Amino acid sequence: RGTELASDCYSVDKFVEKPDLDTANAYLASGNYLWNSGMFLFSARDYLKELEAHRPDILSACKAAIADASEDLHFTRVNPDLFAQCPAESVDYAVMEKTDKAAVVALDAGWSDIGSWSALWGVSSKDDAGNSLTGDVIARDTENTLVRADSRLVATVGVENLVIIETKDALLVAHKDKVQDVKSVVEQIRSDGRHEHMNHREVYRPWGVYDSIDNGTRYQVKRITVKPGAKLSVQMHHHRAEHWIVVSGTARVTNGEKTYLVTENQSTFIPVGQVHSLENPGVIDLELIEVQSGSYLGEDDIVRYEDRYGRK
Repeated sequence: RGTELASDCYSVDKFVEKPDLDTANAYLASGNYLWNSGMFLFSARDYLKELEAHRPDILSACKAAIADASEDLHFTRVNPDLFAQCPAESVDYAVMEKTDKAAVVALDAGWSDIGSWSALWGVSSKDDAGNSLTGDVIARDTENTLVRADSRLVATVGVENLVIIETKDALLVAHKDKVQDVKSVVEQIRSDGRHEHMNHREVYRPWGVYDSIDNGTRYQVKRITVKPGAKLSVQMHHHRAEHWIVVSGTARVTNGEKTYLVTENQSTFIPVGQVHSLENPGVIDLELIEVQSGSYLGEDDIVRYEDRYGRK
């Protein structure tokens, strides 16, 4: 920290990235250094001015992406190809370490960024054996372990110091001292051409949510929930047919030139290439099972003709 500008507020003299142990101890002993928690406060106008001064290439890429943006419901979707050309550099390196306008205020709040599963275990409430258990969990002879079960029973026997995270997408089992290495698993998923890091089983849409409960060669099964008054886009698929079975509620279905209601325990079939839409005209959630069949079942096989949420 530099010159005192106001009570407990100082100009920033310099940033030092990850000093070694001896240097860090010297900094602490001097009393003139503060740890950068990475919490920044500035006006958008001032930040853009500093970005223009120190990293005009980043500012230029962002301006180009915004200029070609589209509106989607309450969201602004920047041009993904143009935005991908923006250099990947943090605000710390791009601006804060270069600007001469930075000031720092000391904060003693007992703060933790809880940046890992082991850190979450550290701040969570625990049982007498030091376990933090969430969801449907049976723990026997288990100590100092974090277990989170989102969709099924998880049982542990004779283990300690583990992090076990069960979701609809994947299962993670790691030692508490190794949870930071999960990024290497993500890199392997990418290099193997898998999609777990991008595609999730449960997906939220403006009209509701769908859960991909099963899939195989040439078929996929989804559980779809449509909110009252909501409507999926008027669309068509080149490669798949769809069979809808209503579980609860009432569906208003447009199937080509026909529009009709489908109620509980009834079903309807949408052929390949048929223009169609699905709407919930009722006051309770519409729940249905969708069985897709065809040569290609990707989410990008959608031709939208009309959409009340502004999606392309």
